[in-house]
Amino acid sequence: MTDRGGVVAAATGAEALSTELPAGRPTGWWGMVMFVATEATLFACLLGSYFYLRFQFGPEWPPGGLEKPKLLIPLLMTLVLVPSSLPVVWAERGIRQGRRGRLRAGLAITMVLGLSFMGLLVKEYSDDLKLHTLTTNVYGSLFYVITGFHGLHVLVGLTMIGWLLAASLRGGSFGSHRHERVRNAAIYWHFVDTVWVAILFTIYLSPRL
Repeated sequence: MTDRGGVVAAATGAEALSTELPAGRPTGWWGMVMFVATEATLFACLLGSYFYLRFQFGPEWPPGGLEKPKLLIPLLMTLVLVPSSLPVVWAERGIRQGRRGRLRAGLAITMVLGLSFMGLLVKEYSDDLKLHTLTTNVYGSLFYVITGFHGLHVLVGLTMIGWLLAASLRGGSFGSHRHERVRNAAIYWHFVDTVWVAILFTIYLSPRL
């Protein structure tokens, strides 16, 4: 007779089960990458529409005698948002090493920078609404739709970062082998920063070229 107990133990032991673990990227990583790809397509369509309509209007842009967009606040927004990817990278690498304090510090810095960006966006809107609104002309519509859509994405990213920060402060189960949620949030935040660079060139710099 065969040793059925030995066969079962060999098939269900730690060594055997470890060989059955799925290889490659986890499902959550693929889900975030696909989501980011979808959102990137939407932004590409919006920015493509901007350039198409601009060239349809000819050399006068913005149309209707509107002033070219001011650069001070957008450049400050860039100086705040783009570097915010660095503390996210720092936090993610820290938790991979099991350093929760570094995770919390990196996420907190990112939250401060992200909220500063949103504050500057509100300031810019308060100034620009005195000059043009969503319904003034095609430029106004594109300006508020594109920047507002991006601002919404920043809020989503801040929600992710804030949730991770709160969970880490409560002693959440983050560690060197449990950091997928941090990595997924980092992917999204890097996407938000990258899109802003494209918006800066399209909305604020291209009218001056």
